[in-house]
Amino acid sequence: MNTGITGGQPGRRYLLALCGAAFLASGAWSLDARAQQPAKVPRVGWIWSGRSAGNPTEAAGFRQGLKELGYIEGQNIVVEYRFGEGRTDRIPDLVAELVQLRPDVLVTLGDLTVGAVKSVTTTIPVVSLTGDPVGSGLIASLARPGGNVTGVSMMHGLEGLTGKRVELLKDALPGATRIGLMFNPDTPTQVGSLAQAEEVASRLGLVIRPFPVRRGDELEAAISSVAREGVDGVEIEPISPFTSYPEETGELLLKYRVPGISELRRIAESGGLLSYGPNLFDATRRQAYFVDRILKGAKPADLPVEQATRLELVVNIKTARALVLTIPPLILARADEVIE
Repeated sequence: MNTGITGGQPGRRYLLALCGAAFLASGAWSLDARAQQPAKVPRVGWIWSGRSAGNPTEAAGFRQGLKELGYIEGQNIVVEYRFGEGRTDRIPDLVAELVQLRPDVLVTLGDLTVGAVKSVTTTIPVVSLTGDPVGSGLIASLARPGGNVTGVSMMHGLEGLTGKRVELLKDALPGATRIGLMFNPDTPTQVGSLAQAEEVASRLGLVIRPFPVRRGDELEAAISSVAREGVDGVEIEPISPFTSYPEETGELLLKYRVPGISELRRIAESGGLLSYGPNLFDATRRQAYFVDRILKGAKPADLPVEQATRLELVVNIKTARALVLTIPPLILARADEVIE
């Protein structure tokens, strides 16, 4: 007689198998669910004291660099842009705002900006674009920055570019005896720039006349003062406020008939006589490389700071004609571009 005890064994085995299958299925589902969860999208904070109007070179180069590395903003990377709109006094508040967002990397342009970031955080990785990061105390050395800052150096103070521009202006204006230097005294690297200008001036028999400018609304008064002082030409440092108002600076130089040279190409394009220095688009595009390395696990302290190496000489012949100047053939032969 079947008591049901032996007959119940298959049913029990079936129940256990069913429970096991359900357990495995639930485990597989949870693994699949975890696999399908979206990866964390990195967040980058980007800050510059300049203006957001149009598509400034400073931002365009960085965006191009991200694109070349496979990043699509809004999809696999988020970039929080902050512009000082020409007001350096806004930078501390904008820096604090970005830091509160807890970005994976901060990208900065200019000595004042990276200095403001450095004073707020020593832990968030920073990719900077500066003049002389060693001389200004931002990093220990180019090869081993240490700390949380790396990036690109535009070689201000390292390769004598201020002095070189004074020399080029003298070559373009052989009869010059007095050269003005427009700078921002609030920027640490300017001490070295002034020293360079004085050294070259002494060698070339020139007198350097400093013209400090801190804000964009001081530009016209400063350039009109340059004209009244009777200097033969002026070297304009590649720092704020000139980086924020390059077109206005070039136009004012032309308006007041002052031959000017700067690192900033846009000043030459807008009415300056010459520009000479690193290619800004290339330098900011290179910042994207550092961001990519850091997002993939590299530490800023171990990423050597790169020096911008592509130097360009631009000559604005239209400005020369307007100022009734003849650019020496040697300068024209050396030019990478001549604006007709």
